[in-house]
Amino acid sequence: MNSPHYFIAVPLPGFLKEQFAGWQRELEAELPYKQWVHPDDFHITLKFLGAVDEHHLNTLMKSMQQIERFSAFSLLTGTLGTFGNPKRPRVLWAGVEQKPDLLRLQSRVEDIAVQTGFQQENRAYTPHITLAKKWGGAMKDLSEIKKHYKRTTNV
Repeated sequence: MNSPHYFIAVPLPGFLKEQFAGWQRELEAELPYKQWVHPDDFHITLKFLGAVDEHHLNTLMKSMQQIERFSAFSLLTGTLGTFGNPKRPRVLWAGVEQKPDLLRLQSRVEDIAVQTGFQQENRAYTPHITLAKKWGGAMKDLSEIKKHYKRTTNV
């Protein structure tokens, strides 16, 4: 049996979920991903935790209460990007601009998670909204598709 994987994230407002669901509908015919993320699950991950036992998770949740309340902040979204092989990418995502408020929040979450015993993330933070996973077809050049989806939206 698979253990659930946990993460800490920023939820998205409904209008953005609708926008990215529209992108998915347009892209599904062109891109052979095996798994398209349900719009209710769209989010911006701040820290991926992986499989965590209940005690460790509860300790982290208590520690996260140290984070001061953040006011709503504006984000720019809109570029289409991928992780993995450019012609068989494992993840398709909508990018989020690295604004200071978001980076400050992500850094604070990372610090608290590490203090609580979670592993430090060594990769650069790339804020994004995952749209699809698990490429399931032949190699394909996505550069033209990516250009078409270069839009910006304030959150």
